[in-house]
Amino acid sequence: MSGTADITRIETTERLSRVVKHGGLVYLSGITAAEGGADIGSQTRKVLEKMDAFLAMGGTDKSRLLRVEIWLRDVERDVAGMNEVWNAWTPKGGAPARACGESRLAGPAVLVEMIATAAA
Repeated sequence: MSGTADITRIETTERLSRVVKHGGLVYLSGITAAEGGADIGSQTRKVLEKMDAFLAMGGTDKSRLLRVEIWLRDVERDVAGMNEVWNAWTPKGGAPARACGESRLAGPAVLVEMIATAAA
């Protein structure tokens, strides 16, 4: 961990920090799962596993998620499969604010990327 008195950065490289804590909030950088499998369900599960781990590093969990941005390579093809996994993972009655859009992602194997903010 590195940072100033009121900012904590976790898993920091020269380019990004995976987790940043500040002002009672935990910010997660974009999470992908190119190694998570060839289909959207497998990749979504891997992304959410990583999100759980990063939230824990920040001292919080999915029940305290405030906002999640979801980027899919192909919304029309993949939104239903992603939503199926997402719905099973999200705490009942505790879904965060969410946006879902289509984007060219880091490589052709990457089908989903998520960015999140949670209360600490």
